[in-house]
Amino acid sequence: MLIDLHTHGKLSKQSDFSLDYFHEMMQEAKLNGLDAVALTEHFNTKNYEALYEGLDSAFLYNGHYYEAHGVRVFPGIEVDIRETGHILLIGKKEEILAIRAELEPYTSKENFIPFAQLLKLADTYHLLKIGGHPFRDSTPLHPLNRELLIQLDALDLNAKDLFKQGVEVNRQKLEPFAEALGLPIVAGSDTHQCLQYGSVVNRFSEPIHTVEDLKRSIKDRRYEIEISAALDIKVKASVMLKKVLKQLKGEPPSREELEEVYTS
Repeated sequence: MLIDLHTHGKLSKQSDFSLDYFHEMMQEAKLNGLDAVALTEHFNTKNYEALYEGLDSAFLYNGHYYEAHGVRVFPGIEVDIRETGHILLIGKKEEILAIRAELEPYTSKENFIPFAQLLKLADTYHLLKIGGHPFRDSTPLHPLNRELLIQLDALDLNAKDLFKQGVEVNRQKLEPFAEALGLPIVAGSDTHQCLQYGSVVNRFSEPIHTVEDLKRSIKDRRYEIEISAALDIKVKASVMLKKVLKQLKGEPPSREELEEVYTS
């Protein structure tokens, strides 16, 4: 079973949620062989709740995931923390929406939630906790308190960082770091549009029906990470298309996009 554990349902934080756009995304995910994705939309994206209102209007939710064009969509959220860094939380829809409601006071950059406080909040629910792109230059997690980091369930091997830093360079940073913490590594494309699907995937040896299934399989390391031979072209094409689409919408580039490196 092929699963991407870091994806987005909107072009950007400033974009409105488009159901047509999401239909296209899921159709392309299926064409890339994916059986499931974790929809880890940014917690401070524009009208976060509208995303789930849109999904509810179009797809069946069975209490664990949406079924969208043959792809299982597990609800999730990507949260900025005060110390700098992003944490992915994956769980049932009602838990993710409850977390988002509790994070409302922390959505501005000057008031992001502290890491320890987010972990404490997350542990009141049954969530999978992943440290997003630990060695990304703009939002590094690796310098943070080890006693907090080991409370995560896994670390993110991120397609954008594999492209920007080079596959071997990024893995040589992440793998010893994860081993020292005793944490598994899982793969996520971090895509905001369809071309990046399939750049990195997790191949689970058993069917995944719930987040608890995910947590157990990751803890027991009953999966393998696969990196596409076409990763560079998938990510580069995705980055370029995203910029063009944002320009057409009149959206300014983000700081990260202004700093984007186009060759690995």
